[in-house]
Amino acid sequence: MSGVGFFGAIVIGIVAGWIAGRVFNRGQGLLKNLIVGLVGSLIGGALVRAFAISAQPGFVASLVVSTIGAIVLLFLLGLFDRRR
Repeated sequence: MSGVGFFGAIVIGIVAGWIAGRVFNRGQGLLKNLIVGLVGSLIGGALVRAFAISAQPGFVASLVVSTIGAIVLLFLLGLFDRRR
């Protein structure tokens, strides 16, 4: 998340975690959304580097990358969910 600053990264993490939670129909709290979004940004950043995609720095690009990473994270966590 380059070019967004500390508070921008927190906002992006919360929004990305919320969007990913809505995709998988999971009711999560603010803190869980933040954690999912921030970990998702790491996963999304690794995916961008792995596929050699050039991402523009900024709020929207960081939100898209973080949201994709958060969706991947929740998908992987869903594979290991024993309740289903």
